[in-house]
Amino acid sequence: MGAMNELINRQGVEALADILATAAPGSQWPDLTAAATTLNELSLRGRTDRVCGALLHDLRRLPGAGYTTAAGIFRRALDNPGFTGWILWPVSEAAVTLALESGAAPDFDDCLALLAELTPRLTGEFAIRRLLAHDPEAALRAISQWTGHPDEHVRRLASEGTRAYLPWAVRVPALVQLPEATLPILNTLYRDPSDYVRRSVANHLNDLARHAPDVVVATAAGWLAAPDANTAWVVRHGLRTLVKKGHPGALALQGFAPASVVVTELRLDRQVVVMPDDLAFEFDLSNTGPDEARLAVDYAVHYQKANGSQSVKVFKLTALTLGAGETRTLAKRHAFRPMTTRVHHPGMHALELQINGVRHGRSEFRVETAGIKVI
Repeated sequence: MGAMNELINRQGVEALADILATAAPGSQWPDLTAAATTLNELSLRGRTDRVCGALLHDLRRLPGAGYTTAAGIFRRALDNPGFTGWILWPVSEAAVTLALESGAAPDFDDCLALLAELTPRLTGEFAIRRLLAHDPEAALRAISQWTGHPDEHVRRLASEGTRAYLPWAVRVPALVQLPEATLPILNTLYRDPSDYVRRSVANHLNDLARHAPDVVVATAAGWLAAPDANTAWVVRHGLRTLVKKGHPGALALQGFAPASVVVTELRLDRQVVVMPDDLAFEFDLSNTGPDEARLAVDYAVHYQKANGSQSVKVFKLTALTLGAGETRTLAKRHAFRPMTTRVHHPGMHALELQINGVRHGRSEFRVETAGIKVI
């Protein structure tokens, strides 16, 4: 995460202070300038909070301090092409803080508009979450209007900022409790001309699948009934988690009907994986039914946890069509390497195949991490 942390650094904060001083002639930004020298040991989120706090201190000392004054400065700063990049994350968070402190409906609405103006320079998807949490109905009413905006960044903000499980972002309970609330946004954008927007729509749909799978399947079915050239990809990407979970409705929409198959025992290239290394495996897959079968072939890795139990994660292998009586040999290599998103623990692991949502076979193997061996 070191490189990610440097997205907000001393040089960027000092440049921000200079830009704001130009946007508000005669203003002083001492706390912001001081914060630039205190970032080294902080994460990206920590740096955002530190810079935002310093920025708020300086803004509150200005004549006419409050949301309106801050928003005016930030809008004038947009005239400077250097007012861009990750340094705008704390700027957008400061704007939201002041708008919520104001409590005035016009400031709330204007802050949403300000985020739409800032988002082409850096996405406002993180800052917008607190506005959504404060008044979901009012926020969604304004955000829904962005689906017709000429700028793809603003249209994407409408989808990305309202995702139920947006990475790095605070949770908005209403987005989980009312999964249908954002469907008008997605229904408008799933055929957007921008891949940037369509990818967000697919990820948004995949988020909803975690707590509203039937809503997601019904929505995807509606899109497939009125598709364009990109709809199949959007639906496939949006249903990816449900397909891995073996959801019958999601599988059916992708053409994966129940099938008669036989899978041979998994052939592993080793019984002990010493990290970092790969585990190679292969198997034979046969269609024993009277008709050709379209098959979603996935595999599940049962990872050892620190407490001795196992957690499972499903990975996509391939999708294929087998004729009646046809057999095919499939192979894959799965990497076991240190990752920021997964801590590997030594011990017994297992591998299973999943064909059209149905598990087949189970083969165990042992993983040894650096310097640790399990007998």
